[in-house]
Amino acid sequence: MARVAVVTGGTRGIGRAICEALKAQGLTVAANYAGNEDKANAFARETGIAAYKWDVGDHEATVAGCARVAEELGPIDVLVNNAGITRDGTLLKMSFDDWDAVMRVNLGGCFNMAKACFPGMRERGWGRIINIGSINGQAGQYGQVNYAAAKSGIHGFTKALAQEGARFGVTVNAIAPGYIDTDMVAAVPENVLEKIVARIPVGRLGRAQEIARGVAFLASEDAGFVTGSTLSINGGQHMY
Repeated sequence: MARVAVVTGGTRGIGRAICEALKAQGLTVAANYAGNEDKANAFARETGIAAYKWDVGDHEATVAGCARVAEELGPIDVLVNNAGITRDGTLLKMSFDDWDAVMRVNLGGCFNMAKACFPGMRERGWGRIINIGSINGQAGQYGQVNYAAAKSGIHGFTKALAQEGARFGVTVNAIAPGYIDTDMVAAVPENVLEKIVARIPVGRLGRAQEIARGVAFLASEDAGFVTGSTLSINGGQHMY
């Protein structure tokens, strides 16, 4: 029976590419989403991957959502924490609500999903948790104290949980993407984007499929000796 994977924020951008890569690897995949039902339904039709709606920042909704996936598809063996939002602004202009929303979804969602899935993985003696961090969680970014703090927290969360899971066959790793050609990056003003690309040694934005291939490896049997690591996929922009 195929292992079951859940990818949060899985119906668009990097998340969609991850879902498709894991499905191609033979896993049964569930894509979580929180927002646009029309796009999620289109995703499910186009990919044949089931889409499940809940807010990963809501602990009770997350526990219920993961229970539904397990009931309908089977126990969750692979978790990819990809869901994330931005509410950019300098500290002087940032409201508490902007801070709280990003921390609740980006970092709190990571906790909520792991809390729902990790015990079963530990009990069954096998599991893969892959957390999507960010280059901005490693290097910081002007106007993103909330996002950078949440993503940096994900990197620390990864290292700590890896120590809890290692002897039970559960690996926990992170990927830190650089600037990837997604809708989120497309919203950056063109003149700003040009400056960003100019700082990337390979001279281009990354592709969602390049992140997905990293996730696919970390989710595989072959990655059993890799845990507590952060894989930076950023075109050489930040060597950490």
